[in-house]
Amino acid sequence: MTLILKQIFSLLKMINSETGTNQIAAGIAFGFILGMAPGFSLQTLMVILLALFFRVQFGAVFVAAFFFKFIAWPFDPLFDHIGRSVLEADSLQVILTSAYNLPILPFTKFYNSVVMGSGVLSILLFPVIFFLTRIMIAKYREKVIARIQGTKIFKAMQATSLFKWYAKYDKLY
Repeated sequence: MTLILKQIFSLLKMINSETGTNQIAAGIAFGFILGMAPGFSLQTLMVILLALFFRVQFGAVFVAAFFFKFIAWPFDPLFDHIGRSVLEADSLQVILTSAYNLPILPFTKFYNSVVMGSGVLSILLFPVIFFLTRIMIAKYREKVIARIQGTKIFKAMQATSLFKWYAKYDKLY
């Protein structure tokens, strides 16, 4: 539980900072793929390695995966329908059979209709999630943060020695 809270606080801190809009948006998009995938498989490891390679914000990946995992299970019938359509397509039978006979690829469980459907849909929606998240973060920073920083309570809190100590601590570490 503390790991999730730590990641949520890290994500909130990153959203409130001036840097990392693309990193946060990519992290949430990668978390979307992880959250939509049913269970743990090789593609989960591949997504995590991609997130490491592209240096996205890992707090965003894990928090998004946690929340999208709760949203994903009601969509399993849709994933099953999409996966069956892909797996039963006559034009893909040769490719899918060859992929199944490869040494490592079957560990992705792509032959499962729910896994295939969620994978196809989440990969197709990845750019949409990325750009929507980027726009939402920009709007949040533009409207909400500016409004909060303009309040008297926030200005009074900034004047305290505790806040100054925290700002100095945060700047050093």
